[in-house]
Amino acid sequence: MWKLRCSFPGDRSSPWGQDVFSLNGHAGRHIWEHNSMNVSNEDTAVIERLREHFELNRHNQTHSSDALVRLQYEVLREARGRAMKTAPPPRSAYDPSSRTTESPLSQDIVNQALRAGIDYYQGLQDDDGHWPGDYGGPMFLMPGLIIALYVTNKLDHVLSEPHKVEIRRYLRNHQNEDGGFGLHIEGHSTMFGTVLCYVAMRLLGISPDTSSPVDNDNSMVDALSWIRARGGAVSVPSWGKFYLCVLGVYEWDGLNPVPPECWLLPYTLNPLHPGRFWCHCRMVYLPMSYLYGTRATAQPTEITEHLRKELYIDDYECIDWIKTRNWCAEEDLYYPHPWIQDLIWSGLSKVEQVIVKTSPGTWLRGIACKLAMEHIHYEDENTRYIDIGPVNKVLNMLCCWFENPEGVAHFKHLSRLHDYLWVAEDGMKMQGYNGSQLWDCAFAVQAIVATGLAAEYGDCLRAAHRYLDQTQVQADCPGELMKWHRHISKGAWPFSTRDHGWPISDCSSEGLKAVIELGKLGPALTGPPIPVSRLEDCVNVILSYQNVGTGGWATYENTRSYPWVEIVNPAETFGDIMIDYSYVECSSASLQALANFRVQYPHSQYNDRIEKSLTAGRKFLLSIQRSDGSWYGSWAICFTYGTWFGIKGLVATGSTYETCSCLRKAVRFLLSKQMACGGWGESYLSSQKKKYIQLEGNEPHVVNTAWALLGLISSGQATRDASPLHRAARSLMRMQQSNGDWPQQSIMGVFNKNCMITYANYRNIFPLWALGDYATSVLSMKHEDDKHGPERNH
Repeated sequence: MWKLRCSFPGDRSSPWGQDVFSLNGHAGRHIWEHNSMNVSNEDTAVIERLREHFELNRHNQTHSSDALVRLQYEVLREARGRAMKTAPPPRSAYDPSSRTTESPLSQDIVNQALRAGIDYYQGLQDDDGHWPGDYGGPMFLMPGLIIALYVTNKLDHVLSEPHKVEIRRYLRNHQNEDGGFGLHIEGHSTMFGTVLCYVAMRLLGISPDTSSPVDNDNSMVDALSWIRARGGAVSVPSWGKFYLCVLGVYEWDGLNPVPPECWLLPYTLNPLHPGRFWCHCRMVYLPMSYLYGTRATAQPTEITEHLRKELYIDDYECIDWIKTRNWCAEEDLYYPHPWIQDLIWSGLSKVEQVIVKTSPGTWLRGIACKLAMEHIHYEDENTRYIDIGPVNKVLNMLCCWFENPEGVAHFKHLSRLHDYLWVAEDGMKMQGYNGSQLWDCAFAVQAIVATGLAAEYGDCLRAAHRYLDQTQVQADCPGELMKWHRHISKGAWPFSTRDHGWPISDCSSEGLKAVIELGKLGPALTGPPIPVSRLEDCVNVILSYQNVGTGGWATYENTRSYPWVEIVNPAETFGDIMIDYSYVECSSASLQALANFRVQYPHSQYNDRIEKSLTAGRKFLLSIQRSDGSWYGSWAICFTYGTWFGIKGLVATGSTYETCSCLRKAVRFLLSKQMACGGWGESYLSSQKKKYIQLEGNEPHVVNTAWALLGLISSGQATRDASPLHRAARSLMRMQQSNGDWPQQSIMGVFNKNCMITYANYRNIFPLWALGDYATSVLSMKHEDDKHGPERNH
């Protein structure tokens, strides 16, 4: 039976477990452990039913409900003092046939739903204060880990048989009906997803032999048929080509250059220096450049010899690899290479072939690879070997192994691999980060406070406050930050854990907002406050993130180059990866945090700078609003999310419906997408196609509905026509389940426009927040109007 352990140092008895280091006692760390001892038949039966239910419905509901972790915390409710005290109201209490759906709800009934929701959700909070949850979704992450472990001969050392069983379960569960695998769990089949998942399953011991007892559903046969029907793996996108090269089942001649010499170029006045790239892009292509520069390739094995035959139509030795460099299956092609990019790669590869064969060229390549490794080690050490994300995590580990298979760095990497693994009823997945701990915690705090019921949940809020306190970054990275292309970080909040440590503008802002809200409640309820000096450190970081040119905020750093650099984006499957663009979400969150801080601390030394920042940030928000009144959300689905942030940012900087035409347009946009049932339901296809696309079946989505309701309430909709708010609130309450939970529906997170990702906690956080705002800002206002009668409205 699997058990999640949080804030846990891991197995100190393993050779590499002794090397795990933490800045704060591993607060927020997730480790799933398997233990077959003392497991009852009843527990086993419950889990098997959950797995069977998912498998039977996997083509209709591709998203897991994160049932295993919720089951684990559910059985501990009584012992932890988090028992359910309130049940949701019956539907007849708020949806009676005698009243219209546009009439106000009863404050008591809404509060009952809120108490049931908070009762349920606080039971999922870990003792360290954060809310653990699934952050999976992309299908190419686990195969990258499997390949790396196979190459380094550590597959059996890191992954036990129960791990492998769950990984195989996950891959099979998310195989599409046509035999292929998508870029993410809800996506259509792609060559990238299918080739990597097929390779991963082969390395995990499954054979395409139809007589194999392990593959009794012919999943391997179907996947291989899908690949070969489309010409074989020669048309896998560039990232897939790279993984196959390292494994030794694709030739480096078939890959466009990733020269490490780019790191030797001057930074000043060079818009194409990798130090100017978006940090996720930079940190992926950094280890890629080392592995490419050294032509790091696994030793051949029986399985890789088989893969060379299975993945291709032509004989491996007869393939013209150079010809395949820019081949990409049409199913994968989201960002086609401009002709000038193909010309650059062609010219660069010809030059490289000549130069690296000379003595000066060989010397230069060695210097470049050494510099790349210095940057890799700096990243590893400053993230406690977690690294910024799962792709560069496994690539950095590969670099350290190829540099020195017995080196300390490689073993430190092994100790942090399990930080990325997550188990649910659909199997074991590799997450898109080491979790979303801080992000979810900051939102959860704001949601609970918004309900007006915070005084009833002091234990929960104190624990959350402790996590926020422990997770704030306390110092900048060591050394000369410019040399390592790093931004200041003292005072910031990261996305997940302090040990991860990469500072982000919106995480810092949501963290600051949450801490300010908790501070208003007083230390008797939420515990000792974080010193104002540390809050000012956060303000300083947020102000530093603002881009001078646009007035907007990017993610991890300032925008360091120009949009035209996207011309050389080599990743056919992702959009907008080359530079750190300014976004509505980051900008709005920063504006809200700064405005809240200024109100709470009117005498701060930073307030003059804040005033100027708010003015510039507001102009940025107005400049990126679309003609229909919406904002494109880049980090969740999509226009409902972006427009919620856009509205909040405008309101934080002084907009009112009466004085701001752009706010009126945003409200009209949201109202135009409200469904007859009162809810909103937006498909992930909105992110891909950059236009609003309704969910199939016209079903409302609890998270989209909550975002839209939050945006409308913030705009002052209750003072104009509250009926859309009443309809939306009813929609949310209809979707609440009998245990206080809300259902897991379609996927809601996205990155780089084309890949979706899971936020398992959103289904609880945002309906609580929206219904809380409805209760405190809409119903309470109506109550005041009723109490004062005509005099108030005079």
